[in-house]
Amino acid sequence: MDMEQIELTLGLSCCSFLSCKDIRILREKLDNLEDLTVLSIEEICRLVGRRIQTGLWNPSTLRSRVDLCRTLMERYRISMTTIDESDYPPLVREIFDPPFAIFWRGLLPDPEQAIVAMVGTRSPTGVGIRLAERIGRDLGERGIPVVSGLARGIDAFSHKGNCDGGGKSIAVLACGLERIYPKGNSLLAGRLLDKGGCLIGEYPPGDPPLTFHFPQRNRLISALARSVVVIEAPKRSGALITADFALEQGRDLFVARDALHSARAEGLRMLREQGAPAISSAGDIIESWDSNYAACVTKQLALDF
Repeated sequence: MDMEQIELTLGLSCCSFLSCKDIRILREKLDNLEDLTVLSIEEICRLVGRRIQTGLWNPSTLRSRVDLCRTLMERYRISMTTIDESDYPPLVREIFDPPFAIFWRGLLPDPEQAIVAMVGTRSPTGVGIRLAERIGRDLGERGIPVVSGLARGIDAFSHKGNCDGGGKSIAVLACGLERIYPKGNSLLAGRLLDKGGCLIGEYPPGDPPLTFHFPQRNRLISALARSVVVIEAPKRSGALITADFALEQGRDLFVARDALHSARAEGLRMLREQGAPAISSAGDIIESWDSNYAACVTKQLALDF
């Protein structure tokens, strides 16, 4: 993309009331950011062919917002791709409501590499912590990345275990990638990048971690994965939102067998009762995949040693 297209894409990405389809239409009809800033919300509605009710349209601030995005992208080495480009994660492109633009720091995951999502409560028991670290590490030792949300609790321990095992872990953030949320996981985020993993998300630089961003973030965690494992989750855990997205997106959904009787696992037991298979190890996940892929993993492990 040339600079005018980059600025227009950033400007459109800052308009949270626009869908991926809306942004595609506007990118085709507008030449640059200035063309966008002179539009009224009524004119935007006519161009995209639908009625938009929002109080968020403030074109007078869009130029400064885009300038901030560009500054933060350069300072924090944040890259951007769009749904029409070849490096856009292919599994994300297939979901019902993909983001138009994806931002990342580090290295994008190999599109041919199967990824496992690991999610769970922010307040795990000792059982949940040990399971998250062990399964994450075992996946890393098999060369399989773990994707999660870098939140406290199960997310963080899953990332840690995956890094310990040599995995290129992937953290999906609910804010601009120049900030780490929560701040307490900044060192973990740095370690993840040092290991060849990445921070990724749909929110442009400068966006704060707003409450409604988190369930949206969860759909990307499941979208990036071949399989989703809920390690430990109470009844109202956000991990259950990720489980719902996994089923909608056609991903394999598992629960951790050894946490089913923990004090923080009411949601986990509910998923098991609804038919989610229980696994005890990384090997159980790999064995559930087709035999050709499982054989490739075994062969690669042999070559590595």
